[in-house]
Amino acid sequence: MKKFKRIIALMLVLIMSLSLLVACANDSSDTPEPETDAEEVVVDTDPEDEEEEEEPASEQGKVLNIWGWNNEFQGLFESYFEDKGLVPEGVEVKFTIVPNDDNAYQNALDEALLNQENAADDEKIDIFLIEADYALKYSDSPYTLDIIKDVGLTEDDIAGQYKYTQEIVTDPSGAIKGSSWQATPGLFAYRRSIAKDVLGTDDPAEVQEALSTWDKFFEVAETANSKGYKMLSGYDDSYRTFSNNMANPWVDADNNIVLDDNIVKWIEQTKEFTDKGYNNKSSLWDDQWAADQGPDGKVFGFFYSTWGINFTLLGNALETPLPDGVSATGDPEAYAKATEGNGIFGDYAVIEGPQNYYWGGSWLCAATGSDNLELVQEIMRVMTTDKETLTTITKDTQDFTNTIGGMEELAGDDEFASAFLGGQNHIKLFAESAKGIDMSNISPYDQGLNEEIQTAFRDYFNGSVDYDTALDNFYTAAIEKYPDLKRPE
Repeated sequence: MKKFKRIIALMLVLIMSLSLLVACANDSSDTPEPETDAEEVVVDTDPEDEEEEEEPASEQGKVLNIWGWNNEFQGLFESYFEDKGLVPEGVEVKFTIVPNDDNAYQNALDEALLNQENAADDEKIDIFLIEADYALKYSDSPYTLDIIKDVGLTEDDIAGQYKYTQEIVTDPSGAIKGSSWQATPGLFAYRRSIAKDVLGTDDPAEVQEALSTWDKFFEVAETANSKGYKMLSGYDDSYRTFSNNMANPWVDADNNIVLDDNIVKWIEQTKEFTDKGYNNKSSLWDDQWAADQGPDGKVFGFFYSTWGINFTLLGNALETPLPDGVSATGDPEAYAKATEGNGIFGDYAVIEGPQNYYWGGSWLCAATGSDNLELVQEIMRVMTTDKETLTTITKDTQDFTNTIGGMEELAGDDEFASAFLGGQNHIKLFAESAKGIDMSNISPYDQGLNEEIQTAFRDYFNGSVDYDTALDNFYTAAIEKYPDLKRPE
């Protein structure tokens, strides 16, 4: 086993080292990337020694170092852990925030992890966050600790989580190497007012029936177009409904890139929607895409996961931005006053749409070499396994959290509703969708390959290159990012 782990460690070192030398393409992160005032600190993890496994540090450090790519978890941590007085006296918490753009977060994290052994105790990474698209890269490595054996969580602690959130971060030996506070099933969010004009109803059950298959989805797109609306905003809107239902991983056992049939279907559909004028030729996260979600938008709907609906879509729907310091977790009364009646707040609703899917998700990993394992354990327990805490987060933020029991209770609660979604209990739909999430076909290369396929085919969608050229550009960019991969023969 030690020999196997040494091999894995050497492979990760090689992969990480290569990533630092390779130019990275544009990043389209799965989660919103708000600006942050967090102090940036360079911190590192402790890989296994080539001869002997190192025991996790036991003495509590004076600084807790947490790495991430945006301040989503930072806000949750401050509201539901730090403000509760759960940080031990004398311990300083430092967040290092490196945006995902151009793979910057992974590159910086890799460098820190490779140098963790040489870092001073209070500069070592204690916790770092990862996304679904590259979870395997870190969970299948010696740079992450087993949350049961090393960190100290129990089987009872994690029993109430959605199983897929554990499976995605389980290494080949069966060790669970991370824990998440959220589950991320996806839905289709539509404008009620536009649905009434196009379909004659905004009732979620009736809209779902009208959009229950891709063929029906196309028919509604035709009708919407005839009335002056776009069905989708841009090229990438439906991407995750296809990519996260692939029949095969992006990379096979021989390191060949595999273009799954579902990716081909996305390309064909998007090209047709673009040529027929059923989308607005935007890209995820650009200004047009954001504007299409707001009061002046003429787009029928958007595919979104849990985080997207409650944060990104809501923010874009407002006519007047929220005042500084006002949030759902800070002052609920001030938040309600600032949002209700603002822009098109209340004009969206959600349905399952034509296909079940998931999108994104963030996990907490305990870094090998951490000198704050007792505190890391408590953070993971409270923030990712405690039913009361997670249910409260959902009530406060409308996000879908990683507690089966808590989400089922809210799904059956007639009093629970989202004002933003016109009084709809969206948790009921998310809870049903979560049952169908399958992450068995993920690979360590998902983030980069998902980004590069979308980037390469924008030129095809807008007519500047043909299909074969776009495909060739994709393979070229993919192999430049991951030199160990090969074009399919």
